[in-house]
Amino acid sequence: MAAKALHLPKSTPLLNPPPKPLINPNPNHLHFPKSPISLPPLKSASISQFDPILATSPSTRVRILSEALPFIQKFRNKTIVVKYGGAAMKSGNLQASVIADLVLLSCVGMRIVFVHGGGPEINLWLAKLGIKPNFLNGLRVTDASTMEIVSMVLIGKLNKMLVSLINKAGGTAVGLSGIDGRLLTASPAVNAEELGFVGDIAEVDSSVIRPLIDNGCIPVIASVAADGNGQMYNINADTVAGELAAALGAEKLILLTDVVGILEDRNDLGSLVKEIDIKGVKKMMEEGKIAGGMIPKVNCCIRSLAQGVRTTSIIDGGLEHSLLLEILTDEGAGTMITG
Repeated sequence: MAAKALHLPKSTPLLNPPPKPLINPNPNHLHFPKSPISLPPLKSASISQFDPILATSPSTRVRILSEALPFIQKFRNKTIVVKYGGAAMKSGNLQASVIADLVLLSCVGMRIVFVHGGGPEINLWLAKLGIKPNFLNGLRVTDASTMEIVSMVLIGKLNKMLVSLINKAGGTAVGLSGIDGRLLTASPAVNAEELGFVGDIAEVDSSVIRPLIDNGCIPVIASVAADGNGQMYNINADTVAGELAAALGAEKLILLTDVVGILEDRNDLGSLVKEIDIKGVKKMMEEGKIAGGMIPKVNCCIRSLAQGVRTTSIIDGGLEHSLLLEILTDEGAGTMITG
């Protein structure tokens, strides 16, 4: 015999749904009555999680902000070009840290230009398509098939992902490549016969991004450019950042890398050179203290300084909030090279 169905009392209006219970059937998620005061939503987190910001006293936070004021005043309305790559691109936590730093710096009035490469992601997609990556002296050998993948990954995937992340964090980002608006005109690299479609920068026309910067947007630039005939080239992202910094008359060029900076002794992480001028860094190269992948980064900085950029920095992309440490503190997060 079927159980008799329960009915609500006649006094309860059947046309309206009953109010939601205070306790959700799922015991892991509790809901509370809506308060007339508008509060930000609570983040779902386990009790064991620790938020250092919430744990910091209001007076400490105010003191930190007041100590940052001279640096904010120094760089307000100044152009800062940041090259994004290395460890900061491989880790989700570091990526979120970089994005948050960019948005904060933009919000306090700094004119940010964000340049990115994407070597690990390119290698991933080449592997998926059964194409083996080849390198010559640290540069990717780029045949026609590889160039197609490079442009798809850098322009179509990574660029738009970074734009989306910046916008989600509260910034206003616009994604471009060197091709857009003839921002960058490429020319074949000196050893193009061996490297394929790897290029140098023949010309920079910054007119397409200046209005964006003037309106508080963050241009996000993929390191792909084309020559006068429309042939696309893979350009080293450090080179793109350096040439853009020079063309924009930037106050500062920052290269995020996989190392802590320039070391007096390459085998001693404690021998970090905090600040050095062009003469000193050239001497270190002559003495062999700067070698390998650090040489093109240092040369990029030297070239930028020679073209009018005020200071350049090679900083540790593996350090959370390294951009804020470099710009808003005396301590810095790597090596600063001056003219």
